[in-house]
Amino acid sequence: MLIPAINADTFEEVQKKIKLIEPYVSWAHLDIADGTFTKNTLWHNAVDLMRIETSLNLEVHLMINNPERRIDEWILPSVKKIIFHLSASEDPDLVINRFKECGKEVGISISLDESVAKALAYQNKVNFFQILGVRPGLPRQKMDENTLGRIKEVRKFCPSCIIEVDGGINKETISSTISAGANIIVSASAIFDAGKNIKEAIKELKNAI
Repeated sequence: MLIPAINADTFEEVQKKIKLIEPYVSWAHLDIADGTFTKNTLWHNAVDLMRIETSLNLEVHLMINNPERRIDEWILPSVKKIIFHLSASEDPDLVINRFKECGKEVGISISLDESVAKALAYQNKVNFFQILGVRPGLPRQKMDENTLGRIKEVRKFCPSCIIEVDGGINKETISSTISAGANIIVSASAIFDAGKNIKEAIKELKNAI
């Protein structure tokens, strides 16, 4: 499955990008950064989603410290999946349990400097893992050369796990991530900065899966 990623400075930009992809996919991935976990900030005002109108299911990647302090902000009807970082949380079990109690799926994101082994300790508690192929936060980065090995490591120790891969995904890297064991592909710049129309960019990536 391919999910377009939206990283935006304003909610108006979020809305615009959602409308661009709405006819061609069923999910959108929202990158959230408030400057605590990442060096940059992106749109991160959950209350804005109360006024969004879209047919898409939304998954939210919380690149924020202490997500347990902001849990209730993101428990919204349009948000179906939540992704957070173990290293950013003081109480991962609280985060997982709270979202799952509200009927949300929960994923743990594993960035380049985070431990795969520590994340896998939660494999029976979460719905999926996200492997980040880039440093969290900044868009338009090249996929790190260690990404495929990290996907394979998760797949080796959890054959049944759902693995999402995000960061540096384009028509050159997408097939290798699938071969390494990825189930879900998230891509931003290859879709929105492709220099072609959105429909063709999405079609090209889907054809490479």
